[in-house]
Amino acid sequence: MKVTIIGSSQYQQKFLDYKKELEDQGYEVKIPAFDSHPELDDLGVCKYNREAIKWADRIDIIWDQRSLGTVFDFGMTFMLEKPVKIVYMEKKTLRGVMEKYEAEGGNK
Repeated sequence: MKVTIIGSSQYQQKFLDYKKELEDQGYEVKIPAFDSHPELDDLGVCKYNREAIKWADRIDIIWDQRSLGTVFDFGMTFMLEKPVKIVYMEKKTLRGVMEKYEAEGGNK
């Protein structure tokens, strides 16, 4: 099986550890976020990622819930009807802060 991992580049070590885990199980893995392509502009990067998403049988996500690039890549994944596996999703987000503040009644 071919897997492309998308997500927030701040989690590089999580990406690399997970990639090794998958490769040890016989998967082919791409992580377009860490491929060097200085010749590409922003549109070129999106096209590059699109090809990596097309290539894969499944898209795995490691995300901080802030990266807009990941949202864009997920949109391409959705459009191509690719299966998705959420590997890691950051729990501490602005949404979480707002929800907790609301639950406290804004009193503290």
